[in-house]
Amino acid sequence: MIQGMIGLQEGSGRVRKKAPEKVLWLHATVVGCQPKIWRRLCVRETMWLSRLHDTLQVAFDWYDYQTHSFQFDQQRYGNPLRRDELTIEDDRDVTLADMDVANRTRFAYGYHFGDGWMVELLVEKVVTVEKGQRYPRCLAGERAGPPEDCGGIESFHDMLACLQETSTDLNREWREWVGPEYEPSVCDPGKIDKALRKMGR
Repeated sequence: MIQGMIGLQEGSGRVRKKAPEKVLWLHATVVGCQPKIWRRLCVRETMWLSRLHDTLQVAFDWYDYQTHSFQFDQQRYGNPLRRDELTIEDDRDVTLADMDVANRTRFAYGYHFGDGWMVELLVEKVVTVEKGQRYPRCLAGERAGPPEDCGGIESFHDMLACLQETSTDLNREWREWVGPEYEPSVCDPGKIDKALRKMGR
């Protein structure tokens, strides 16, 4: 009996090795835009959803002026809201691990309800934390994000067409509005990555 108790104590005293932290590769695409606008992001599973929101804002060069929410099946998290049948929980209280994102195929992020943007997030793969690496990271991407407050998908496509007609009044109006540095075809993952590092952990 005494030997059995000793064995139990020895067994209960064993320390299980902690599983390595997971890192998710997310492919983020702005729904409806042609040509496609996308980013490949690398984030920790322990990241708060609110920080993933910050990451997407940086990735697409938005300024967090509008409301946002993440959608996981019937659950929504973002700017807290309870109105009629719509409930949005606070995304500052939940992590990607809490939502079991590593075992999901996809989820969605909406920015600016109404004439705004929907981003589809695909889980491309799950790896472990790379020693000495900082997260989040931007690994790749194509095309500049739609400018903040440009009016939604239809207006954005009209803007792209006008920017190609260099001799028109509409071209001059749009160019003045977006600024001379805006180039729709250009995405600089290195620049995005640098901005994400400044964002902090």
